[in-house]
Amino acid sequence: MTDSTGLKNRGKTKADVEDRRKAAEEYTGTELKTVSNYGFDPELASTNIENMIGTVQIPLGYAGPIKIEGDCASGEYLVPLATTEGALVASISRGMSVMNASGGVRTTVVSDFMTRAPVLKVNGIQHGKEVSSWIEAHMDALKETVAGTTSHGKLIGIDIYPDGRSLYLRCKFDTGDAMGMNMATIAAEAVCRKIEGATGAVMVSVSGNMCSDKKPAAINMITGRGKVVLAECTIPKDVVENKLHTTAYAIAETNYRKNLVGSSIAGTLGANAHAANMVAAIYIATGQDPAQVVGGSMTLTTCENIDDDLYICVRMPTVEVGTVGGGTKLPCQSEALNMMGCLGQGKAKKLAEIVAATVLAGELSTLAAQSAGELGKAHQALGR
Repeated sequence: MTDSTGLKNRGKTKADVEDRRKAAEEYTGTELKTVSNYGFDPELASTNIENMIGTVQIPLGYAGPIKIEGDCASGEYLVPLATTEGALVASISRGMSVMNASGGVRTTVVSDFMTRAPVLKVNGIQHGKEVSSWIEAHMDALKETVAGTTSHGKLIGIDIYPDGRSLYLRCKFDTGDAMGMNMATIAAEAVCRKIEGATGAVMVSVSGNMCSDKKPAAINMITGRGKVVLAECTIPKDVVENKLHTTAYAIAETNYRKNLVGSSIAGTLGANAHAANMVAAIYIATGQDPAQVVGGSMTLTTCENIDDDLYICVRMPTVEVGTVGGGTKLPCQSEALNMMGCLGQGKAKKLAEIVAATVLAGELSTLAAQSAGELGKAHQALGR
């Protein structure tokens, strides 16, 4: 297969990349001197990109350390953040410092499953009922079918949504420490082929958009997709006043009027100050799929004034991360994961808890700055 320049687009040797970059330079009239400066063998990215001509470098910083007492993350962590937004790392670091002074962050993973939702065509309502009944009666066989497609994934269950001549199957998978989207797609297709052969239903698409992947969706916000993660912290009155220069009452009121009421009026899915900022910076640094930042944007931030102490919590219903596979194997991204002890098997839930703790820090700092009227000054001082 070739691209429009006539070069093979799967070649990943350094010579292939150089030839393709030279062709791009000639075609566009642009010298790609900096793009050509990278520090790893292009073959390492052979499953991550086509038509490779180099790399784009993004500034990498860190926030922390942050103290976390979670089910999977326990200790103090420096969190790598890749961003071009001035003031972001400083703001997150401030939030972490405040939470450390308050005893740290508590985190937990409530549920963990990846979804893929194929849509089948049936002959009508009665046929749809018959297919649904067959699926429910043959779950063990369908689980065996999935086991034949992967050594790491498992079928947890299937939620069925009939609609006339359409039948939507929201398949839920345990994907281990991989983010698991490709795994779920392959497994869901195998499930549908099994159903087709037994019932006469026909798979129209392996994704019927009820997954729902890389799109804000109420079904994900309510039932979860990937990892549903909670992070909380209680900030004592004196810490709020001395370090954040505001009060628990003012932060809670800002959160109520901004995140809860304002978001409701706007009709957003999620109610937060800027959760996607933290999610994007961590995902880019650690080789996650940046498009999954959509899930992070559906975070719900709550704040309560409890006897002048501030209680703050984030509920993240769609944290789609992995510590194996995908972009995690690239050198820079592997190093970033290693900074947190999150590279490899058995680390995905730990990473998800660190993500939630980092989002909590960013939410706390920004809400405090807004309640104190300091947000504009901070951005001005830090070059935004």
